[in-house]
Amino acid sequence: MTIRSINAAFDSGNIIVKSIDGAAATLSVRKDKDSDFFQWFHFRVESEAGEAISLKITDLNESAYPGGWSDYNACVSEDRSYWGRAPSSFDANEDGGTLTITYLPMGGISWFAYFAPYSLERHHDLISEAALYEGVTHRTLGYSLEGRPIDCVEMGTGETHVWLYARQHPGESMAEWWMEGALEMLTDPADPHARILREKATIHIVPNCNPDGSFRGHLRTNYAGVNLNREWAEPSAERSPEVLCIRDAMDETGCHWAIDVHGDEAIPAAFIAGFHGIPSWTDEQGARYDVYKARLDARTPDFQRKLGYPEKEAPGSANLSMSTNQLAERFSDAVNGAGKGCVAMTLEMPFKDNHELPDAEQGWSPERSAALARECLAVLAEMV
Repeated sequence: MTIRSINAAFDSGNIIVKSIDGAAATLSVRKDKDSDFFQWFHFRVESEAGEAISLKITDLNESAYPGGWSDYNACVSEDRSYWGRAPSSFDANEDGGTLTITYLPMGGISWFAYFAPYSLERHHDLISEAALYEGVTHRTLGYSLEGRPIDCVEMGTGETHVWLYARQHPGESMAEWWMEGALEMLTDPADPHARILREKATIHIVPNCNPDGSFRGHLRTNYAGVNLNREWAEPSAERSPEVLCIRDAMDETGCHWAIDVHGDEAIPAAFIAGFHGIPSWTDEQGARYDVYKARLDARTPDFQRKLGYPEKEAPGSANLSMSTNQLAERFSDAVNGAGKGCVAMTLEMPFKDNHELPDAEQGWSPERSAALARECLAVLAEMV
């Protein structure tokens, strides 16, 4: 038998094995606990080295974002360090929508994932290493429903408060790779933009808002099956303690700039969405948002403004249960002072690739996520 076993009983693992027949396997994705969301997969395959295998993941027409499967190649690694892409194809008419992954393993164990995973162990390493740097402090803002800490790393001495937070949607693991790049830059004493940011701003960083969902292999929800990015208007200890403790901490410090880091399943580009339609919208606040995007677009070809979400919302129509809308409204000019209303942004990176600058071997990758973080923060340093 070419495929000996397929397993997902580990941190962020998710797969259901339907059948194994020689070099082929039929699989499906487990739904988030107490939720109908599913899309994230992460599993390992033991097979004969040097013999091609075929993996079919079925029933994907009912997944959270069926449009994410076209022109998508699954992530694969044999050393769990370098993540490449395995040739994949999607047929909406086969077994309720089937992604077929083909791969020729060099060794006996191959790891497959929707995107390169970012484990909780690596998260704890990231937090511990960052906390050792001079001028960096750590605090636990609260705890998840399963008792995991919501870690926050802080640095800087300026009056402008910047909040960076990621993985409200745990399957969007590129968001924590972005955070790793951000922390590497911000703790580099030789980086000039980091020095400016630490001087002009106080920076609060929450690399993982949803550790329970991350560990459980969820796409979009926490332990209770709750989408945290729809809880910001009225978070509760019973449903969303993760959001409650983060928002409470923001109320204590204030917030002038915020970046909520995500991944988008369907759009093959990195882009930013803002806070159009909030009740207290001002043109000055919107202008700073537009300037930020324009500068980032000019700075790196891995960011663009042509593709993204529609933003022309009627005044007062914004969904205030989403974090960026809530923060832009919560820390408006009336709260922060004239001309200082919070610029809150949702950064989206692709699960697929940057279609204007494709990488056939890796697609969008951990390395490009980390590199984009440095560019995002350099622009922020110019604007604070």
